[in-house]
Amino acid sequence: MRNRTQSPTVSVMNEPTALNERVTESTRTTSRGAPSLAAVPLEAGSAFVVAGGLVIDEVAGSRVSGHIELGPQHHTPWGIVHGGVYTTAIESAASIGASTAVKDQGLVAVGLTNTTHFLRSVTSGRVQVEAVALNQGRTQQLWQVDVKDGDGKLVAHGELRLQNVTASAA
Repeated sequence: MRNRTQSPTVSVMNEPTALNERVTESTRTTSRGAPSLAAVPLEAGSAFVVAGGLVIDEVAGSRVSGHIELGPQHHTPWGIVHGGVYTTAIESAASIGASTAVKDQGLVAVGLTNTTHFLRSVTSGRVQVEAVALNQGRTQQLWQVDVKDGDGKLVAHGELRLQNVTASAA
């Protein structure tokens, strides 16, 4: 891991938007498709991201923590939480942290590879999402994300490799 100044920690509590509430879309790309540096809270994201229910509790350039209140809205037809909920949380948490780490350089980090392992089925309750940077290079980053249940047992584990790309100013 290269040496860098410690990123300040920012505490946020974003309450998830109700699933049936219409979410206003805002433009996050330029006409050429470059991601924007415009700060947008998760609850203002796409309906897909909002439905995942990830609430960010703390953000720093090398660590992100959050939680999800799991319930029937996250279930498969077989009554357990859909793995896509965990995959989305892993991608989101790592992307937020990685982008925070490179924002001052006019960059954002976009996911290249998401490998998620599903270890334990859950039907409901709060899970904690903890993302930690394993390597932060000039062009790429590698993040590890763990999702744990209320007893601290690992429910899902993922790694996300991200590319640092130039962002638009808008």
